Amino acid sequence: MTMPTRRDDPRAVATVLSRTHRDEWARIVAGLARRFDDLDLAEEMTAEAFAIAVEHWPAHGIPPNPAGWVTTTANRRAIDRLRREARRDEKHREAATMHDPDPAAPTGAVEDDRLRLLFICCHPVLSLDARVALTLRVVGGLTVAEIAHAFLVQDTTMGQRISRAKAKIKAAGVPFAIPAAEDLPTRIDAVLTVLYLVFNEGYLASAPESPVIRRELTAEAIRLARLARELRPDDAEVAGLLAVMLLTEARAPARVSSDGELVRLDEQDRGSWDRELIAEGVELLASPEGDEPPGRYRLLAEINAAHVTAPHARDTDWARIASLYSRLEEIDPNPLVTLNKAIAVSEHDSPELALAIVDRLTEQLEGHHAFHVTRAELLRATGRSAEARSAYDRAIELAGTAAETRHLIRRRNQLAPPKGPRS
Repeated sequence: MTMPTRRDDPRAVATVLSRTHRDEWARIVAGLARRFDDLDLAEEMTAEAFAIAVEHWPAHGIPPNPAGWVTTTANRRAIDRLRREARRDEKHREAATMHDPDPAAPTGAVEDDRLRLLFICCHPVLSLDARVALTLRVVGGLTVAEIAHAFLVQDTTMGQRISRAKAKIKAAGVPFAIPAAEDLPTRIDAVLTVLYLVFNEGYLASAPESPVIRRELTAEAIRLARLARELRPDDAEVAGLLAVMLLTEARAPARVSSDGELVRLDEQDRGSWDRELIAEGVELLASPEGDEPPGRYRLLAEINAAHVTAPHARDTDWARIASLYSRLEEIDPNPLVTLNKAIAVSEHDSPELALAIVDRLTEQLEGHHAFHVTRAELLRATGRSAEARSAYDRAIELAGTAAETRHLIRRRNQLAPPKGPRS
C-alpha cells in the first residue's frame, strides 16, 4: 500500500493544495460540467472538494494523486447532491454515468473539455464583459481580485458582476448545451478575450504572493489558443492572438533578473529570447489578412513583432509602433492602449508630447500602477526629477509584485537626491 507523503508537514500540505488548485481547478470543473450538464454544480462541488482536502489532508496525509483525489471527491459530492435533492429521473441517470459503460455523449464541435466549457460560458445571453468575467472565474480559475484587476474595477464590483451573470444564465433557462459549429462565430470574440486576459495574468501576475510569471497560466492559454486556431484556421484574429502570446512568451526568459527584479524590455538580454517561438509568431503574421481590416489581436501581434525583430532596443521602429497603436485606438478605445501609445510617442517624437497625452488619462487611470510608472519615466526623461520621484512612490504603492517593486525602487533611487532646505 502506498503511504501518504509528508503527512506531518503542514507546509508540504499547503504547497500541494495550492499547486493542485492552481493547476487543476479548470480541468476538474470542466470534467464535472461535461458529466452533469450543470455549471453551478460543477463549480460548487469542486470548491467543496478542495475545502474537504483542506480538512482531510493535514490529518491523513497527502494522497498519491492529489488531483485524482479532488476529482473523485467532487464527483461523489455531486452525485450525493443530486440524489439528496431528488431531482428528476434524468438527473439521476446522469449521476449514474460515473459507472455507465455506454459511450460518452458526443462532444460537438469542440473536443477539449476546458475549451468547450469556455465556449459554453460565452453564451450570447450575457454581455461581453459578463461572459469574460464568468469564464475567467470558472474556466481560468482566476480569483475575483485578479479578474477585477484585469477590468480596472473594485473587487466587490467584479464579484457582483459574476454573481449576476450566473443568475442571468439560470433565469434565462440557458441550457448547458455543447456548442455546435454554427455557435462558434457568435462566441469567439469573448473566448479570445478570456484567453488573452488569462495569458496576461500569467505573464505578469497581479497577486503580490504570486510568482512574476505563472507559467501554468501562460502555457494553458497558449494551448487553448492553438486549439482555437485548429477550430478556426482562417480566422485572422485567432491567428493574431496566438501570435501575440508566442511573441510575448518568447521574452519570458529575460523578464526577471537573477535577483528577482522585473527587467524592462530595453534592458533585456535579447540573446536569451526563444527564437523558435518568435519565428512561429512571425510566421502566423505572414498569412494574408483577407478583406477585413486588421483587428485588435492582429495589431497587437504586429506591435510585438516590431519589438522582437529589432536586433537591439535602439533599432526599434517606434514610428511604426506608434502608428499601430493609433490604429488600435480607433477600434479599441481604451486608456491602456493610449498609455502604451504614449510610450511609443515619447520614443519617436518627444517625452513632452507623450506626457501631455498621459496627463489626460489621470481621471481614468489614477488607481492603475502602469499609469504612474509611465508618468514617472516621462517626467524623468523631461528632467522633472522631483515630480518623477513622487510618481515612482505612487507606482510602488500600487505595484502588484515584489519584482515590480524592486525595479521601481531602483529606478527611483537612480534619480538625483531631493534637495534639502537651505540653512
